[in-house]
Amino acid sequence: MKKIAFFLLVLLYSGVASAQLKGGSDCGAITIDVYKGTVNGVRPDFDPEQIKVKLTCFSSFEKEANESKCGGGVYYESKDITFYTRLDYVVIGEKFKGTTTMPLLGQKSDDLFVKLGNPKLHDANWEAYQMSYGTLIVYYNDKGLIKSFIISTKPTEQLDLCSEVSK
Repeated sequence: MKKIAFFLLVLLYSGVASAQLKGGSDCGAITIDVYKGTVNGVRPDFDPEQIKVKLTCFSSFEKEANESKCGGGVYYESKDITFYTRLDYVVIGEKFKGTTTMPLLGQKSDDLFVKLGNPKLHDANWEAYQMSYGTLIVYYNDKGLIKSFIISTKPTEQLDLCSEVSK
């Protein structure tokens, strides 16, 4: 009888322990607020610890240091979101499946003009819009549709993008 009670206690404890581990691994629904420049209320200029506390489902992170790739970051591979913490911007990739307050992925540049006006800077493959929080950059695929975008708390004159981002 003692063996059965011990076994049940171990099962109960392991079930509670695994539930606690899984509790922090799911961010729930992700919403990008394009007008406020946030991901579930998290701004690109938050420090890495603030980001990890508010969005607990990160897959990996890299400390901010001179030798870090792109100045450190918090990575959400399954969500296709990357926070570049020293550079104060977040990249939302084409595989992002959450919601946005303004549809961006898959949209044409003409669709943005109605909502954002003329871009402050542009090139054949991207456009940068000055926003109240900083800058919104959209990248286009070869069909002219938005494939990814960046939200930064910095104005266009102060942007410093990692070379890996502008692929």
